[in-house]
Amino acid sequence: MKDANDAEALLNAPEPREAVSGDGSSVEFKVVAHGRDIRCSISRKVLEAYFWLPVGAAEARMIRAFIDGRSRIVALAERKALCAAGETVVLTAKDFERR
Repeated sequence: MKDANDAEALLNAPEPREAVSGDGSSVEFKVVAHGRDIRCSISRKVLEAYFWLPVGAAEARMIRAFIDGRSRIVALAERKALCAAGETVVLTAKDFERR
């Protein structure tokens, strides 16, 4: 019965809050804006430039850099989502430049 319990646990497990994209070029995550889930992403290059991700780092380190900067990243994504009419938000280096 252990296998059945393991399978049920997997089916009922919450979605991860963030994940590396299939091609490894970005971290994908969701925010809520106007009562809707908005898919968001931040590229590896932006994480390298603004969140201390070493160039060529493994996916686990990429997720760690995202988690370490999550509050700033999510705050910008939420603001951008509130202003955008689309279903996705892509954070770019320009979003993190000091003004």
